[in-house]
Amino acid sequence: MFSIAGTGRALPNRSMTLDDLVRQHGATFTEPEKCPRSRHVSGERDSQMTLAATAARRALAGAELTPGDVDMVLHAAAVPYQPIPATSAQLAAILGLADGQAEILDVNATCLSFLSALDIAASAIERGRAHTILIVSSETPSRALPWTDAPQTAALFGDGAAAVVLTPGATRIRGLRLRSYPSAAAACELGAGGTRFDYQNDPDSFAAHSLFRMDGPALYKTTLRHMPRLIDAVLDAAGWRMDDIDTFLAHQASPVGLDHMIRILGLRDGQLLPTIHEVGNLVAASLPYGLATADIKGRLAPGSKILLAGTGAGLTIGAIALEVGS
Repeated sequence: MFSIAGTGRALPNRSMTLDDLVRQHGATFTEPEKCPRSRHVSGERDSQMTLAATAARRALAGAELTPGDVDMVLHAAAVPYQPIPATSAQLAAILGLADGQAEILDVNATCLSFLSALDIAASAIERGRAHTILIVSSETPSRALPWTDAPQTAALFGDGAAAVVLTPGATRIRGLRLRSYPSAAAACELGAGGTRFDYQNDPDSFAAHSLFRMDGPALYKTTLRHMPRLIDAVLDAAGWRMDDIDTFLAHQASPVGLDHMIRILGLRDGQLLPTIHEVGNLVAASLPYGLATADIKGRLAPGSKILLAGTGAGLTIGAIALEVGS
């Protein structure tokens, strides 16, 4: 068992509306009503690492702890700051962790990275492997959006970060399920940056695959087929019904997808905590950003039943049922 000792959020200073994006990119939107109203975009003073550090420091302050108390750092994101070293190592250095103080690990399950990191952290605390764990999800998708070819997709995303500090406590994972559906693996890709395309020998292919690509209809069909059953399995494991959930935190990929999820799962008014309309799709930071928002709104009180769920590239679908301890 563990405690959510502190949470933190961070957004770039610059907020942009859809009209701002039209002016900046010369984009034409066929269905602007399906895009978030606003999102934050990194500028000269913002980076994936500055956002990560700000969210981390806020989470530690909320827990009344310092970087010197941390003995494990998990960076949970779809895209790293650079391939080597791990982003968690660079974050530990920025926060001033001492040599030999903490274990570090990057976790990449794309948009569901935070769920996987939460599972790893809870297990580490229960086994006595770590006492104070800092999980940070920081994303800057604005660096690789397809404004020319797919502006409707590009307009879904925003930059941001969120962090959570876990310590031993009485919060329990009552149900957990993470599943992959490889038939839809090619429906959501950012091809360049690894070893698939050789920048030295084929820079044109590297450049051609350096922007995000998504087949929304294919992702939606696979999600619609499998998400309800997966949620039911997690609720069954927890011994809960959907109506028992106090707060439902979803990875918010798009306003339309969020509306579909509300309808498909039969959520009642007030269960879902929406964030996408103000900050856009934050990729892996979406779920911890929602958790930090729930904390700010006083929705992590002892006894609260929280369900975190969503989808990610791969295709992955996952959910965790949390019962908040005293």
